Amino acid sequence: MLLSMTGFGDARLQDERWCVEVEVRTVNNRHLKVSAKISEPYGSLEPELERLIRESVRRGTVQVLLRVERPRQADDYRLNTVALQSYHDQLAALNLGGSKGVDLAALLSLPGVVEERKNESGDPHDDWPALSTVLSSALAKLHAARAEEGRAMADELLALGRSITVHLDQVESRGPHVVESYQKRLTERVQNLVQGQGIAIEPKDLIREVAILAERADIAEEIIRLRAHLTQYVAIIGERESAGRKLEFLVQEIGRETNTIGSKANDVEISRSVVEIKGLLEKIRELIQNIE
Repeated sequence: MLLSMTGFGDARLQDERWCVEVEVRTVNNRHLKVSAKISEPYGSLEPELERLIRESVRRGTVQVLLRVERPRQADDYRLNTVALQSYHDQLAALNLGGSKGVDLAALLSLPGVVEERKNESGDPHDDWPALSTVLSSALAKLHAARAEEGRAMADELLALGRSITVHLDQVESRGPHVVESYQKRLTERVQNLVQGQGIAIEPKDLIREVAILAERADIAEEIIRLRAHLTQYVAIIGERESAGRKLEFLVQEIGRETNTIGSKANDVEISRSVVEIKGLLEKIRELIQNIE
């Protein structure tokens, strides 16, 4: 089953204790790279988070957002009485504009007067079991999204493979006619050159030239290997594990055999089919760049 390297998954947990939100996004990359943004004080959990991600994602850039928020309590805030008294005394001493008092609301808005106390939650690792459950739910959604896109990509890859087979059939059917066409062209060319020159051309000389061409232009082995590669191509797409790297290597081999066929055949019709195959291979390469 092919998996796309592009996907998104999220999960949420909310109760009287806290609100936990996890978002996981993936984009294509030749290797696995994890980038995490984690609410404090849970930054120390990043190794555990990455370890869990690596169990389900093998390639691609993974961006993870772990947000933890707790309900506000009355004791989360306190007044810095020292700062408040200092501001008050300094403003009262200035007595600007002949004011008789100092506005308390204005004092409370000054920097350092109201302090937010950080919530002490103990050891962050104690919360990992609950957080990992939310992360696992987000990863499950991510996997489902990647699998759905992977199925669509598999259908397109198989269709492209069938198109390559059609053009390969045309190449194979044209192959035997290449030597025959060359022999005909060579005979006509030689006859035109020696016509009226009183020169006789031995048939065995023409046969020898045709035989040399036939050996050079023989593409039977390349066609056999290319068909074997296409059979393996279909098998890889149907494997249970996503195998983007295997497809990359195999498409390289298909490209090599295709180039060899084009260079050896030296035939216009075969060259056209080779160009079509190369165009299809380029579409395949674009697709498999996004396969895990």
